[in-house]
Amino acid sequence: MVEDDVRMAAAIRRGLRYEGLIVDIVGDGEQALRAVGANDFDAIVLDVMMPGLDGFETCRRLRLDGIWVPVLMLTARDAVEDRVRGLDGGADDYLTKPFSLAELTARLRALARRGPVERPTVLEVGDLRLDPATREVWRGEAEINLSAREFALLETFMRRPSVVFTQTQLLESAWDLGYEQRSNVVEVYIRYLREKIDRPFDVHSIETVRGAGYRLRKDGGT
Repeated sequence: MVEDDVRMAAAIRRGLRYEGLIVDIVGDGEQALRAVGANDFDAIVLDVMMPGLDGFETCRRLRLDGIWVPVLMLTARDAVEDRVRGLDGGADDYLTKPFSLAELTARLRALARRGPVERPTVLEVGDLRLDPATREVWRGEAEINLSAREFALLETFMRRPSVVFTQTQLLESAWDLGYEQRSNVVEVYIRYLREKIDRPFDVHSIETVRGAGYRLRKDGGT
């Protein structure tokens, strides 16, 4: 548990210990980074509002360091944009104060069952990188500007590289159900995407699988 309010931390630890959990407490983000780097934890309860590194930055640094312990953010800030920022920054769950200890315990059990599975906040395939939160794409150090449709298609490919997607699956991933489908719309947007992520860099990352659909090469075309 990362919590700078000593009384709050002690009360939560008593409750969690009563439920049979072993709880270590640190008071700020820097201590949290050191503790997680030196120990194996099943889950992290991370306060957002702390001196120095706040919870958002602490979680971001954990993920950048390749630490995938499930993180539950605990905070008095309940604005939607705060929850979105926390989840996009790598958190797995979000609970606002005041809260029920029973709910906190149940959420921790669920996170512990999930385990430290890699869930990168920025997708990388070869030298292609895509950030779903900021809607940015790079090939190496070069930033690439994509339309909303192009971005949605590329994100679909990058979440499952080497998987062949049919035209129907790609339509469902990038267009809403009310869209009046044209027979060649996917083909057109694949061509747009290739013109931006492949051709300027002299690579070939999106392959046509005849009679089946399209796939992104696992090496990103490099």
